Amino acid sequence: MTAWLARVFSFRRYLIANAALFLFFSCACAFARDIEQMIVLRALQGFTGGVLIPMAFTLIMTLLPKSRQPTGLAIFAVAASFAPAIGPAVGGYLAGTWGWQAIFYVNLVPGSVMLVLLFLSLERQLMQLGLLRQGDWAGIATMALGLGALQVVLEEGNKEDWFDSPFIVRLALVAVISLGLFVWIELRSPQPLLNLRLLARRNFGTGVFAMFLLGAAIYGSVFILPAYLARIQGYNAEQIGMVLAWTGLPQILLIPLVPALMRKVDARWLVVVGISLFALSNFLNVGLTADVAADQLMLPNIVRAIGQALVLTPLTALAIAGIDTEDAGSASALLNVMRNQGGAVAIALLQTILATREQFHASVLGESLTLFDEATRARLDQLARYFLEQGVTDAATAGRNAVIAIVDQVHRQAYTMAIGDVFFLLGAVLVAALGAALFLGRPAARSAGTEP
Repeated sequence: MTAWLARVFSFRRYLIANAALFLFFSCACAFARDIEQMIVLRALQGFTGGVLIPMAFTLIMTLLPKSRQPTGLAIFAVAASFAPAIGPAVGGYLAGTWGWQAIFYVNLVPGSVMLVLLFLSLERQLMQLGLLRQGDWAGIATMALGLGALQVVLEEGNKEDWFDSPFIVRLALVAVISLGLFVWIELRSPQPLLNLRLLARRNFGTGVFAMFLLGAAIYGSVFILPAYLARIQGYNAEQIGMVLAWTGLPQILLIPLVPALMRKVDARWLVVVGISLFALSNFLNVGLTADVAADQLMLPNIVRAIGQALVLTPLTALAIAGIDTEDAGSASALLNVMRNQGGAVAIALLQTILATREQFHASVLGESLTLFDEATRARLDQLARYFLEQGVTDAATAGRNAVIAIVDQVHRQAYTMAIGDVFFLLGAVLVAALGAALFLGRPAARSAGTEP
């Protein structure tokens, strides 16, 4: 809804008001007294903060000349990639040092600087409140209902056992019907909320699909790696954040160089190389063992960082090439929503896949552990003696502890193997994204920076 609301209230007023409200609700979250208040405040924080990314993207498309757009997109990519990578490290440090409330104050200083810059730089415009009467309210209603229902399905599906739950089935039907109506309304409306016909363009449609898969891989990686480090290595939030930082720090150095590369190299080749490296980083983690920790993860993380740095700016530039200024809002909304939806779908499915694969590996490993196996009996005896040496006085209790230890080790190994399976799946998703990227065409006018 951002592009339309920006026209209604003026770009300047809408962006500044939402930026200020985002900072206010961020601080308010630190004063939440219970989980209900926190949920409400986080929803308001998301409602206002959700404006900032598509508005920043629209600024690049509408206010920068074509020759400068790759530089703007590179700066945008730094924020989009670096912030999620460095956020866990900053958040873990703040929470561990000053308490969880401190993570909500981290936006104050940069946010205040942003507000001042927006106030000084954006042109004043008249509001067009009359557009409220002409609004695509049917499209807004079906979109909100459909996306809301879909998000709940994705968030709660694994916990509710997916379609064995009548609640999930009903919400899934609501999502399918509402989003189907939304598409039908947008294609027939003379003034649609979103211009979905942009998806019929070769580069934009292909770029949106590739961005969906890329979002699945980016957010999926951010979800799965901390899960492994927390459960298998026992890392705390700050330690996990420091591992993830190695996916962000190289990007802040590399992404500013990408516009210069785009002037010398076909942007499609940069996308292909970037996605290939990102896929490789996931395949490097397929053979994960319980002995792999921060040092062993550095190489895959750096390869991933290089891949992400090379792909985001060129892919976005190729997707929006030839998009008219009046369609900038729709293009921004579709690209950003699809990237985020890719992440939501990935996290939901990965939770289920991870649990299923852990059960599978635990079953296979368990089949080899029987009391008829000499190695198993020897290991149980060894563990029982260990517990007796540690102060357990009852041999039967020591034996039970030995069995529990073996079972825990089986589940530890099964979970690690399941993590490896998930990394393979993420690599396969990126191979699919690579296939989509190969269909990207050369823009008719190379706005990727051939102009001086």
